[in-house]
Amino acid sequence: MSHGHDEHTPAEPETPQGEGNPGGLLTKLRAKAKSPAEMGEEFKKTQVWTSIFRHKLDDSHRNRSLAVLSNVFLHLHPARINRDAVRYNFTWGMGGITFYLFVLLTLTGTLLMYYFHPSKAEAYRDIMFLQHDVPFGNLLRNMHRWCAHAMVITTWLHMMRVFMTGSYKPPREFNWNIGVLLLLFTMLLSFTGYLLPDDQLGFWAVTVGTNMARATPLLGHEGPFGPELGMSAFNDVRFALLGGSVVDANALLRAYIWHCISIPIIASVLMIVHFWRIRKDGAISGPAPVMLESEIKDD
Repeated sequence: MSHGHDEHTPAEPETPQGEGNPGGLLTKLRAKAKSPAEMGEEFKKTQVWTSIFRHKLDDSHRNRSLAVLSNVFLHLHPARINRDAVRYNFTWGMGGITFYLFVLLTLTGTLLMYYFHPSKAEAYRDIMFLQHDVPFGNLLRNMHRWCAHAMVITTWLHMMRVFMTGSYKPPREFNWNIGVLLLLFTMLLSFTGYLLPDDQLGFWAVTVGTNMARATPLLGHEGPFGPELGMSAFNDVRFALLGGSVVDANALLRAYIWHCISIPIIASVLMIVHFWRIRKDGAISGPAPVMLESEIKDD
């Protein structure tokens, strides 16, 4: 006779919790695992974090300001900015785009240096090898080339925007001069890059450009006051640029050093000063701030 609950049923075997049981091991791992938020909070207590961010990023206005002012990366931007000064229809974003193109040029140029020898015997051959044999080599070279053209254009547009909006006026006149120097070195970067492929375009571009340098006032032997200062075809600015009196192997090597080392270092230092002065001169100059209705306080 069956009695329902009194009937004995076989008990299920207990699952061992040892390491030999995958289920038990996963349970222990899940118990010890921490969420990304918890891991982030623990990392913020480490010496690495506190050496970079010395103040908490909480909702306190004072702490948020201190976090910005005490960090070299965050200090690039002011704690408060004029809302209308960062509109794209006011700035066009040309300054940021120009810097982005400079970063791309640095990366692509560094990769191109792996395949290039600045010598008359190998320069043109290296360019042909890069275009036709190196995987994605033609894409790499064209990225560098078009970024260079675009950087020249965006630099001019940025200078035009700054001029048209009066952003060169006090207290920003010093930074305007830094910007003029950056424009000059941008043009020199483009010019020195012309000669590196060692083709006919580069040869004649550098020939014409350096011949114009002979007429530089004070520095060229054909320029005003050049002969009076003792300038000749063998000691003037053209001779210094070419490393000689003709466009040959010395000119190629000097163009390579100027293009890949000297001018990028000088431009990088000027960019750091430029960004720092933007921060110290009260951020981007803009139109008069427009207040929202909710921001207007009743007297």
